[in-house]
Amino acid sequence: MASILLLTLLCVSPYSPDYGEQREKYLGFQAHGGGIHSQLARLALGLKPESEPIERAVEKVNKREDCADFRIHPLLRIMYQFGGSPLLDPELKRRIKRCILGFKYWPDEPGIDGMCTWTENHYILFASAGYLAGQLYPDEIFTNSGRKGEEMMKLFGPRVIRWLDLRFKAGFSEWLSNVYYALDILALTSLIDFCRDEKIARKAEMVLDLLLLDIALNQFEGTFGATHGRSYKSQKTNGERELTASTCNLFFGLNRSRPDDSAATSLALSRYRMPSVIYEIANDRREMVNRQRMSIRIEEAEKWGLDTKRLEDGMLFLTYGAYAHPRTIQLMGDMMEEYRWWQNDFFKPLGRMKIFLKTLHMLKLLPLFSTLLEWDLTRNLRSEVNIYTYRTADYMLSSAQDYRRGYGGDQHHIWQATLGRRAICFTTHPGNLSDDYSPGYWVGSGTLPRVGQYKNVAIIIYKINTSPALMFPNRLSFTHAWLPKREFDEVIEKKGWIFARKDKGYLALWSKQPYRWCEEGEREVIAEGKENIWICELGRETEYGSFESFIDRISKAKVEVGGLSVRYESPSQGTFIFGWDGPLKRNGKRIELGGYPRYDNPYGTVPYLANEVRMECNGEWLYLNYERLERRASRLTIGQCRPQ
Repeated sequence: MASILLLTLLCVSPYSPDYGEQREKYLGFQAHGGGIHSQLARLALGLKPESEPIERAVEKVNKREDCADFRIHPLLRIMYQFGGSPLLDPELKRRIKRCILGFKYWPDEPGIDGMCTWTENHYILFASAGYLAGQLYPDEIFTNSGRKGEEMMKLFGPRVIRWLDLRFKAGFSEWLSNVYYALDILALTSLIDFCRDEKIARKAEMVLDLLLLDIALNQFEGTFGATHGRSYKSQKTNGERELTASTCNLFFGLNRSRPDDSAATSLALSRYRMPSVIYEIANDRREMVNRQRMSIRIEEAEKWGLDTKRLEDGMLFLTYGAYAHPRTIQLMGDMMEEYRWWQNDFFKPLGRMKIFLKTLHMLKLLPLFSTLLEWDLTRNLRSEVNIYTYRTADYMLSSAQDYRRGYGGDQHHIWQATLGRRAICFTTHPGNLSDDYSPGYWVGSGTLPRVGQYKNVAIIIYKINTSPALMFPNRLSFTHAWLPKREFDEVIEKKGWIFARKDKGYLALWSKQPYRWCEEGEREVIAEGKENIWICELGRETEYGSFESFIDRISKAKVEVGGLSVRYESPSQGTFIFGWDGPLKRNGKRIELGGYPRYDNPYGTVPYLANEVRMECNGEWLYLNYERLERRASRLTIGQCRPQ
């Protein structure tokens, strides 16, 4: 009971402006958890770790279960950072070493497994682990592959570099993920701390700078409540459950820490120091528009040095979810054969179509097959996205502008209004009635909407795709909104609008189709129909005065619809015209929904594909030149962990 009380007190204790003190406080909080990252915190504080959580991690890696790569990194950190510590049992260290030497680091190595090795976060976790394991034991034989450690370094080094290069220049395909950014941090801090190749370590440092900048620009009071390339119900509906929450608390003094957190613990143990300008951006409460472009177009693969006939490049294509894109599906067929993926747990469901798909592969007809069912087969794709985030001191509205409308979705989270950690709103077309897999009831989308946003107004249009499908045919003919009444201070309905207030922030939500509240918990608003238009407008006390005034003005606003087009006279922004086709217009002028720069915000404008990044806020600044490996900042966070 005492340890639980201490854990709670540490979790909610005030943020310290001195980063060294904040790290100590954070490690003290983590040291009372029961997972492997808590044992790392104990080691950092000079406390003896519990062996059982470490043994569990070793067992998971040895069994090659999914997410084993999440465990190999803390095991590598134990050996690199604390391998000489007398606090570690010698026999435990021997078991960790055997585990590292026996792991399967890439799908071309021997053995059938149930691991996902190919998504954006998994790719860098496996590639960096393979490189660092080889560096740790350069003269030893890795028992699964038969390679010596120095061979592992030569093999995995180029993979690490290619991933880093693509992320610096084009950003992340799992864009702004409040789940997977945390796992990217795990890999990046390992490279920064332990890679002896200064080129790789410096590139990892600069990519981590941009990842933290992404969070700083697109969070509201520590809740990373933006559009996401991948997210799940638990993280979408509660900012405290986000895997980035602890990182926001550690570096920005926002949100609160989670027990046994992998990303923030790795950061707290790392030699990495964040440029102070990122802290300033995260805590800047002035009105801000951030536009940024992320990921790549598969149709432009050659521009990125990617070959659709090269097996090695296949893994990089899969970091963009390009399993069944017409240009990459034949290569995917090659990978299924070469890597024995027909027996991998993730692809076993394809077994019922194995003969059919292998025949198409042999006849080179898979691209035609993909073209015919592209809306459904490419639902995992996370290609180029244009992100728009508008933030004030009282709320944030964020969306993926006009992103792949009408295609099937996977775990994409297209738009969200955030007024508090749980005071949030978003809509989806559910893919099925469960969230056990995606697209689910709240996870992802059966059909992706078309969204157009300008500042505090977003228009969300759905046209549920009922075309023939192989993966996930759409059987649900309604859209719905997440709007939990109990998380807002007031919720009022008037003239077809739902109004909600949280502190000094106001939200208005309108549906073209008649809506009804789902009785359970009063957090879901359902609108029947295969086609629908939702409008979301945000406001605040400084603009409208009272909540009643906001309600009065919005409820009197004209909304005219015709089919899947709408004309909305916003009290704050003027007249919007938007539809399933055609541009978004505001007061007669076109609002661009694509072709954004890499970053465009009050702190800096960076062209897409640029090698240079400059950001400035409140007198602090950051300059990165990726080509010259130049990283300069006005100031870095300072402070050291207690020495070992």
